[in-house]
Amino acid sequence: MSPDNIDDYQASGPFEGPEKLLEIWFAPSAALVPGPPGANGKTGLRQVDRKIWEDMLDIVKCKVLSVMEGLEIDAYLLSESSLFVSPHKLILKTCGTTLNLLGVPRILEIAAKHANMPTFYRCFYSRKSFMFPERQKGPHRDWKQEVEFLDNIFEGGAAYTIGKVNGDHWLLYMASQGDSIVNSPTSSQLLTPVSQHVPDYTIEILMSDLGKASRDTFFFSEELASKSPSTLALDISHELGINDIFPSHLTSLDAYAFTPCGYSSNALIKWGDESPPESLHIPSDHNLGEGYFTIHVTPEEGWSYASFECNVPLSPSHDGEINTRMIPSIKTLVQRVVSIFQPGRITLTFFISNSDDESGNAIEDAQKAFRAALTRVQHDEHNTGTAGEWHGAYRRTDKINYEFGSYDLAFASFELAP
Repeated sequence: MSPDNIDDYQASGPFEGPEKLLEIWFAPSAALVPGPPGANGKTGLRQVDRKIWEDMLDIVKCKVLSVMEGLEIDAYLLSESSLFVSPHKLILKTCGTTLNLLGVPRILEIAAKHANMPTFYRCFYSRKSFMFPERQKGPHRDWKQEVEFLDNIFEGGAAYTIGKVNGDHWLLYMASQGDSIVNSPTSSQLLTPVSQHVPDYTIEILMSDLGKASRDTFFFSEELASKSPSTLALDISHELGINDIFPSHLTSLDAYAFTPCGYSSNALIKWGDESPPESLHIPSDHNLGEGYFTIHVTPEEGWSYASFECNVPLSPSHDGEINTRMIPSIKTLVQRVVSIFQPGRITLTFFISNSDDESGNAIEDAQKAFRAALTRVQHDEHNTGTAGEWHGAYRRTDKINYEFGSYDLAFASFELAP
């Protein structure tokens, strides 16, 4: 929810929490962007001035609230979700009735003019099914229109609907320069040895029908009278244990509390400081750098929603005791996030690049971790937040594994058991 549009927000009815997620790559890895580093040490898209990104976001209909500059990623917290800028790729995630796809032509222009990258490498666009599709604008009124819009820009794209068309489902569009990601057996050969070390990896936890105790936490009107939106949001993040989803000594968090309600946060995770998961076959001597997670919450009853997205590679589960200084497994991560928001319905996606024969095991391992995590959820004793003694059991309502050629997907839906 935009802080500039509170009156319009309150008068216009329900707010669309599920986000539109756009990711455009201009090179296989940060090491392959053209040109030398700037005076600030940044390369590629990270050299683009903030004002230029803000002009693009004006087209999308959202504003920058704050920016957190990391070692490899610049994380922009927006009035409607987030923007992450790496040297070689950009991730734009927007909610509400924002016009995410209308930013694509401008993004391509910026990359060509200001980062000397005139050709896109890969494009991904995805979203969960909307709660209120009739309220969307521009090409976002319908999935077919979104696909047609992207097809007019990118050649060889492919669109998919995953899950129940008359229930919770996930929509995905993919395109790549030259050959289609979906049909090209040699697409993984385009990756250099540098980028093959670390798989492209994203996990999303999309939650609806949040528990009342969780929803109530994100109404802030009285508190904002005495605290700034960022200070209050950071206090709430600590209280709920959001700071401890990943080890706090590896986490830098930026957060914002909206009036009268709503919450957003971006986190940068120095996961390269820890040993990589053995299941992902990453060389132990590789300098891994940092990743991110982002959380966005719409707490109103009737259309409550929270999303969690992360690109830090995780093992499916841990053997032995878990402590607060360890990178969580998929199982532990899901339990920590779900215990904070206590949702009635959950959609999970696990999306991973496939450059060898192992990712087929990875997506099935992720499915097992999802189910193990949600069979019984209770507050993590190592998490210092105040989710209390809440616990719940979920039943799986959908499970789909999808192989796209150079990417694999695990999709699952769960609902809270009576």
